[in-house]
Amino acid sequence: MEDLILPHEVVNLAGQLLLPAGARLDAGTMAALARSRSGPACTSQPFAALTDLQRDLRGFLAAPPYDTIFSDPLETAEILGLMGRVPLLQPVLDALDYFRAQDFHTYRHCLMVFALSTLLARHLYPNDQRALLGALAGPSHDLGKVCVPAAILLKPTPLTRNEASILKNHALAGYVLLVYYTGEAEHLTARVARDHHERYDGSGYPRGINAVDEMVEIVILSDIYDALISPRPYRPISFDNRSALEELTRMAADGQIGWLALKALVAFNRRSRPDYHHCDVSLERRGLAPVNNVYGLRVDEEDGRGAENGE
Repeated sequence: MEDLILPHEVVNLAGQLLLPAGARLDAGTMAALARSRSGPACTSQPFAALTDLQRDLRGFLAAPPYDTIFSDPLETAEILGLMGRVPLLQPVLDALDYFRAQDFHTYRHCLMVFALSTLLARHLYPNDQRALLGALAGPSHDLGKVCVPAAILLKPTPLTRNEASILKNHALAGYVLLVYYTGEAEHLTARVARDHHERYDGSGYPRGINAVDEMVEIVILSDIYDALISPRPYRPISFDNRSALEELTRMAADGQIGWLALKALVAFNRRSRPDYHHCDVSLERRGLAPVNNVYGLRVDEEDGRGAENGE
């Protein structure tokens, strides 16, 4: 891995500084961080034992468009069973509690990306034990957002450049946090947190790479899709489902994301559930992006004037 410079410090929910701003995230630093936890290993609980999370997730799955995607009761039971076997570290559970109280958008998003990623992985890689037993990082891809002030996460107006930098830092912050908690510098959950905003054309962040693990690719697609169809502070009205799928199709056509997982997602959105290998995806655009969307807009810190899109 090429060296990365951490632009902002990483402090966990307990107030413990894990790495300062300016730290170089080279192999030596990350190996030392993985070894630095003192005391017993982090405890974990299987997702199946977490009744509140299970209840909330079932409620989220009953709302459109997920009620179509998860319309097969036997398949949904299988997916929930697979999710139930995933052990969640206590710091991840603490973060979910924090998000549930402070930023419900992120709480719901973490659970939905977990569910959708598991469904896609089950169909795309049915024989891959990483996909079936653990995979996909559970609901921890956005763990680094515990390092982003709630005022930034919930801001309904354009971010300043510094606020945008703090928000983008959540990818590296999640990587740092999960290396520390898992004790492994290359743990799958840590790599998913680090790379879930990367794009195949190199336009993503934090590394600007153009190749990602196939498991990370599934989380990338699930993350984008759920973000598009969900109301956010910066976009009170979400993309309708057609517009969201059309936006993902544009991204695939532009070489930012892959086609296979997208075809599976499109197939799951059709009640006929065609074989995704042979699912036709139209390039025609008939949907409309929501109004009053300030995502990607920046304002100058000095005078408040608008700046160009930054993401």
